[in-house]
Amino acid sequence: MALIYQAELRPTKLELVSGWAPSQPWFAGDASTAPHSVGAYRFDDPEGEVGVETLLVRHGDGPTLQLPLTYRGVPLADADEWLIGTMQHSVLGTRWVYDGAGDPVYLQTLASVIVGGLTVVALMATAGILANEPIYYGLLASLAAYVVVSLLTRPTDEAVLAAWRERLAGRTPELPSEPVPVQQ
Repeated sequence: MALIYQAELRPTKLELVSGWAPSQPWFAGDASTAPHSVGAYRFDDPEGEVGVETLLVRHGDGPTLQLPLTYRGVPLADADEWLIGTMQHSVLGTRWVYDGAGDPVYLQTLASVIVGGLTVVALMATAGILANEPIYYGLLASLAAYVVVSLLTRPTDEAVLAAWRERLAGRTPELPSEPVPVQQ
């Protein structure tokens, strides 16, 4: 389960995405207006390392946009094109914020939720709308999808894990100034 802190963020999430979202080819809305929050939802990274969230925002009278974001304690290697920016978290320190579409952790959690949900719906349709068993099968399918996607993606670099362990122990880790290359 993700830990949610009562923390101050600089810049705020909305400030960070206000310049980025209008520059994207899929953007719709009034780019001259600041975004306002409609809501948000979070996924859990089972390793507890990456914040995984989707912001729901609107610019002016435009449509509600879903902005998939990930928050990392160290830069994601080979992902500069997905970097939205950095922010200071009053508890966790510097956070690198990425477009979730380019972050394997976001994609893993999303795949897990989709597979689990589709399994539940399919089983409820075939086994009866009030059946409880489909929920259990959906959870198992969701777990299986997460494990498969996890096995297909590169492992977390040891330097990143060491920095995370330092942070969990309450110490400020020394962070690399450049993205950590992943060993293949």
